[in-house]
Order: sequence, then C-alpha cells, then structure tokens
Amino acid sequence: MERFAEASVRLAGLAGAVLGWGPEVFWHATPAELGAVVAVLTGEDGVIAPPDAATIARMQEAFPDGG
Repeated sequence: MERFAEASVRLAGLAGAVLGWGPEVFWHATPAELGAVVAVLTGEDGVIAPPDAATIARMQEAFPDGG
C-alpha cells in the first residue's frame, strides 16, 4: 500500500508537470478539484456539476482580482 507522503509527492509532481501547478496551488486544491482535473485529462465520462452561488461567492472573495 502506498503511503500518503509517497502518493502526495507523486501527485504534486504530476500536477506540476502536466498542469503547471506550483506547490501552493497544489496544496490549496481540494481532492475534488484535483479529481475533476484528472477526470478531464483521462477522458472519464463524468458530469461535473457547476458551482453553486455560495461556491462562486467564496471564489470571488478568495480571488478578488480574478486571478
């Protein structure tokens, strides 16, 4: 069984190499966000629900400049 530390290093490297995510972006991403990106990259046929109003409000507060 793979340990958390080993898996996280592997995923962080993958996110950096494939997505261009730096460590700060990777560690602030939720498992659902990382899973959604992996699903798109692997071509999984999953429907991802759009964010609700509360989620959008939190994102606007966290990223007021849109970046």
